Amino acid sequence: MNKFTRWLHEQAPTRDSFEQSRFLRPFAARVFHPALWRFTRRSVPRGVALGLLVGIFLLIPGVQIAGVALLALPIRANIPIGAAMTFLSMPLTTPFILIASAYVGGADSSHLMTLLEAKMGWWPKLVQLSYWLVSDAAPAMLFGLFAISVVAAALGYVFAAAFWRWRIVTKWRRRSKPVDARG
Repeated sequence: MNKFTRWLHEQAPTRDSFEQSRFLRPFAARVFHPALWRFTRRSVPRGVALGLLVGIFLLIPGVQIAGVALLALPIRANIPIGAAMTFLSMPLTTPFILIASAYVGGADSSHLMTLLEAKMGWWPKLVQLSYWLVSDAAPAMLFGLFAISVVAAALGYVFAAAFWRWRIVTKWRRRSKPVDARG
């Protein structure tokens, strides 16, 4: 197991951590089905796509993982991979995602940029940001978030499927190489 895979296994939520969640307890029988926790060529790309879709669109940390776990049921996506992909929208990346969604949605982002550059405390900025979000900019930002999350999910699915195929082909080629008799 390489370093990245080991790190991913250590960081991804475990089945036991999900069983402790009070939000998922009513759905425990379905959520903890073994097929949703296996790493297969179909479930991993689905988990990547679902995690990116939910992680970028929702932007609410506690809701993202629970949303991935519940939405993974009908599409048979890998829950640990989906939950790990929601961490793309962390506090460092969220402002960039919001600015990009305002741009894609066609919202007036000049007020947002002025607000971010203003020399005031975080509380007045938060109040001004909330006023801006409930204005006419909100529908445009929601459209932008939706568009970005759908594109990211589609690209994530394609890249995960291609990576899975590349990894399997590499393993098969390594196995089929003839062993040198001199070594």
